[in-house]
Amino acid sequence: MYIPKHFEIIDETEIGRFIEANSFGQLISLHDTAIVSTHMPFLFDAGGRVLIGHLAKANPQWQQIQKQKVLVTLQGEHTYVSPSWYESTGVPTWNYQAVHIEGTAQSFTDSKKLKHVVDTLTAANESSCQNPWEPDYTASMLHGIVGIEITITSIQCKFKLSQNRSLQDQSNVQEQLAHSGYKALAKAMNKS
Repeated sequence: MYIPKHFEIIDETEIGRFIEANSFGQLISLHDTAIVSTHMPFLFDAGGRVLIGHLAKANPQWQQIQKQKVLVTLQGEHTYVSPSWYESTGVPTWNYQAVHIEGTAQSFTDSKKLKHVVDTLTAANESSCQNPWEPDYTASMLHGIVGIEITITSIQCKFKLSQNRSLQDQSNVQEQLAHSGYKALAKAMNKS
């Protein structure tokens, strides 16, 4: 990913928080000679530098992924930024936050490990529901998925939040974003 210095994030704690808050992304790998991508949720183990998720067994992407170098992309809120929001001259652009994670993938079918992945993903995502669903499925249902564990070799993080603009332009953009419903992106600009 191309990252000009003023958009680069290197603080591991900040990156970890972003990954956990935006853990639905794309697993990109090769299958035969084609580049393939699956949109899926991930669990992030910062200490172990591992991403874990699962694919449907019917998805052929897992069949050739063993020991393959893969890319996972995660994206936060994003939106168009109009040059009419600036006091100084500018061009149309886009503000966004993204992480690219490279690593080596392994597939697994161990039912205990798969159950842990499914239960942990479920608990994380059900916690915001008014009436959280309690995991209630038969062990045989786990035969329909394959786990993917990615040992992370590098993480690149880019928060393009108008840092290259004047303080007044940044303030104007932040105000426009907040009024347009992009509150999380406007809030992120406070931290950049």
